[in-house]
Amino acid sequence: MQNNPAHRFFATAPKGVTSLLADELRALGAGHIREVTAGVLFAGTLEVGYRACLWSRTASRVLLQLCRFAAPDADALHAGVQTVDWDGHLAAGGTLAVDANVRGSRLRHSQFAAQRVKDAIADQLRARHGLRPSVDLERPDLRINVFIDRDVASLAVDLSGESLHRRGYREDAVVAPLKQNLAAAILLRAGWPEIARGGGGFVDPMCGSGTLIVEAAWIAGDRAPALLRRDFGFDRWLGHLPRLWQRLREEAEARAADGGRRIPSMRGFDADMRAVRAARENVAAAGVAGHVRIDRLELADLPAPEVPTGLLAVNPPYGERLGESEALGTLYARLGGTLRARYQGWEAAVFTGNPPLGRFIGLKARRVHTFYNGAIECRLLRFTVAPEHFEASREERAQAGSERPLSAGAQMFANRLRKNMQALKPWAEREGITCYRIYDADMPEYAAAIDLYRSTEPCLVVQEYAPPRTVAEDKARQRLRDMLNAIPPTLGVSRGQVFVKRRERQRGAAQYERQAQTGAFHEVREGPCRLLVNFSDYLDTGLFLDHRLTRAMVGELARGRDMLNLFCYTATASVHAALAGARSTVSVDMSATYLDWARRNFALNDIDPRVHALVQADCLWWLEQQAGDPEAPRYGVIFLDPPTFSNSKRMRSNFDVQRDHAMLVRQAAHLLTGDGVLVFSTNRQRFRLDLAGLAGLRIEDVSERTIPRDFARNATVHRCWLMRAPGRPPDVGPG
Repeated sequence: MQNNPAHRFFATAPKGVTSLLADELRALGAGHIREVTAGVLFAGTLEVGYRACLWSRTASRVLLQLCRFAAPDADALHAGVQTVDWDGHLAAGGTLAVDANVRGSRLRHSQFAAQRVKDAIADQLRARHGLRPSVDLERPDLRINVFIDRDVASLAVDLSGESLHRRGYREDAVVAPLKQNLAAAILLRAGWPEIARGGGGFVDPMCGSGTLIVEAAWIAGDRAPALLRRDFGFDRWLGHLPRLWQRLREEAEARAADGGRRIPSMRGFDADMRAVRAARENVAAAGVAGHVRIDRLELADLPAPEVPTGLLAVNPPYGERLGESEALGTLYARLGGTLRARYQGWEAAVFTGNPPLGRFIGLKARRVHTFYNGAIECRLLRFTVAPEHFEASREERAQAGSERPLSAGAQMFANRLRKNMQALKPWAEREGITCYRIYDADMPEYAAAIDLYRSTEPCLVVQEYAPPRTVAEDKARQRLRDMLNAIPPTLGVSRGQVFVKRRERQRGAAQYERQAQTGAFHEVREGPCRLLVNFSDYLDTGLFLDHRLTRAMVGELARGRDMLNLFCYTATASVHAALAGARSTVSVDMSATYLDWARRNFALNDIDPRVHALVQADCLWWLEQQAGDPEAPRYGVIFLDPPTFSNSKRMRSNFDVQRDHAMLVRQAAHLLTGDGVLVFSTNRQRFRLDLAGLAGLRIEDVSERTIPRDFARNATVHRCWLMRAPGRPPDVGPG
């Protein structure tokens, strides 16, 4: 195919990005540009189409239009496709793929439309050459795009092949990564090209897998976004002009070599070490490791920038569940405080799918742009960090008393909180307890659990119980607002120290899944132990408060013994055992996240990891292997606190504590020393111990003495038993 100036193209892009894409195409030499909902129509030579594939940072696909025709039915679609001379596009024995999209047409099914287009192309080539092309959905010689809108079909060659957002550098990703072309659009809209040309720096304080920082480095370094790609839709298309494409690639490589010297100071941070590792790998794969530094750091510890001006761009978590917005407000307030304290003179771009959270930042946005991250409508909030743009954050306004007076129901709730604190605070101070429950659905209409954690400052975790279906969602929201309005003034804490979660019936590993990505850990004390808790990122904080006495008992039992902690979570019971004088501990869990947390708990307490081991394994499989091995170590104490239910994909089989506990206990008992004791605990409601399945073990129910005073309202919050071989007298634990 000649480099014909009359070619018509269509470039697709994420919703909200089309004006940026139009500007890019204009700069690449395109003409007759027209923006439409899903992208941009333009005209130009094949070279312009190639340049769009190579250089557009915002496009998803570039389509070379072949024809438009009426297609009110399948026969008309077949006939219209055959008006194209397919010998100029595909060899008779080649491979073909067709992508179809149908909107407002009598041909309602896109799969059927795609099949009719394939048949029409194949029929023409078979009639001419006696050969029919085959289908290859992954890497075809020709990829055709058909769009049928109100019975009019548009037929095009897909020049891009795989979506252009796939740059080729992202080796690893973390939770909810941005598509690369959306990240580039955010940076273009935030004015990064001009800031970079002026020598400004770049910082992403929650960089995740590093997409924003890589795209920023490529923009600053004049690197074509598709330069790493080795496969395009036009590679095996018969109309391809290889020499033209090679010239354009060589030109892009020369520009990248020259532009690399102009990449300014760039820093990325994340509180999650897994994200840091992923970002470092992606930065290296993108060829900008020499210009970009990625470090693990909490948001609160973000350093002042190295240069006086620049852009801080960030894509913080959105919070999609009821109550998460209130919890994430703390994160956004912390971001705003950091900007105001250390980044004056900089520009900031905050991309969020929950625009009300922007009010916590405490800066007046000078521009707001709408983008779509998939189906989520998002806002890009642009700030100039200067005193004239500072305003009180929503948190600060609440502290100043600008919230509405408490409703009658909220006042009753506040009275109950006050009464509970008057009863519990003296007890907690007398016993040296710093983390305890102060409310647990005492009033059914205000169904939540409220836990107090005393760290450097008191923090409250509000766990809202999911309302029954008989309670309307708007009423449930109002009750949550009532609670959140009443808690800070009643308990004397700042609104920013109140963290909100919703508790629902969890299946599988859901209770351990990441809810946000702040990485903010707080140190608390429990007896002799220093422990890390996280209020934002997971459903649980890393410390089950109802097991406070159970952990102390396990520690006492483990003194001078070897201890095994199965389903160890963050290994808090192992910390108790180690500090109580256990000879050794082995803590087993499947989650790398929680074992990393456990390592941090060990380090905080100067616990020697050579003596107190952490093992990543599926506990069911690991225990089965150990129980069947006569050479396996034996333990004086085993703590067994399994999940209620798990069907995690990483487990070799699903687990139900009611169904499987007898088997699990018996396997664990094989690993006890002759005088050993197994502590078995479960939080399953209405749990019934299988006494027949556990025949032969001496069993002592210690549930009552392991329920702390602050959980006394719910005597079945957990059940706990000590299990020994027959005839073994009970050890003395705390009462």
